[in-house]
Amino acid sequence: MYKVDLNCDLGESFGNYTIGLDEEVIRYVSSVNIACGWHAGDPLVMDQTIANAKREGVAVGAHPGFLDLMGFGRRNMSISRQEASAYTAYQLGAFWAFTKKHEMTISHVKPHGALYNMAAKDIELARGICEAIYQFDRHIILLGLAGSKMIEAAREIGLKTAEEVFADRAYEEDGSLVARTKPGAVIEDTEIAIERVIKMVKTGKVTAINGKEIDIACHSICVHGDNKHAVDFVKAIREKLTQENITIAPISEVVRGGV
Repeated sequence: MYKVDLNCDLGESFGNYTIGLDEEVIRYVSSVNIACGWHAGDPLVMDQTIANAKREGVAVGAHPGFLDLMGFGRRNMSISRQEASAYTAYQLGAFWAFTKKHEMTISHVKPHGALYNMAAKDIELARGICEAIYQFDRHIILLGLAGSKMIEAAREIGLKTAEEVFADRAYEEDGSLVARTKPGAVIEDTEIAIERVIKMVKTGKVTAINGKEIDIACHSICVHGDNKHAVDFVKAIREKLTQENITIAPISEVVRGGV
């Protein structure tokens, strides 16, 4: 029997600026990663998004990123392991305050954007992030790119891990995501994206952008909620997973007992 989490990055609106279709998308996922105010989000948005997740019965995780509102956290920054740890701890603390208010438990931590992509390849940055999580609460799950240095670092320190795949992103042969600046990085065809998801869940394989079949673990599928087709896309993926007898469950249920 197959079981997988369906996650989405939410809470990325800021002040007068609205990003994403949060209230619609949240109904179709099992876990959400909520911005902590650095790359996106603000205290009011964080508070409301956690409240919405509680109402919908969806697991919540922190989504820390670089302090880069103008670049939406997608621009690389040169930081040390110690800085990566401190940045993660700082944002976790803010997130925890609101989860405590709503009597919610932090299920997982998923770094955002450039921090996510850099830590996927840089073991020292990955260790900094994982240290901060472990010191805060060793029971929190690290949600990271499948097969990446983040997964390696989390296992080193003793954190539970969940390996993440992307429904609408292309992969390089080494298992990293194709940079958004390259052609074909984002898969626009819904049917192709869904076929890839089913294949990853059931076979542990994905076709890289160069046509080579590569191994990939799949505990959680990321779907994006920041475009006009987001709701239809998430609904279609959920329906197809159900048709394929794949159970959709929160991350903590998928990786229960450790991975």
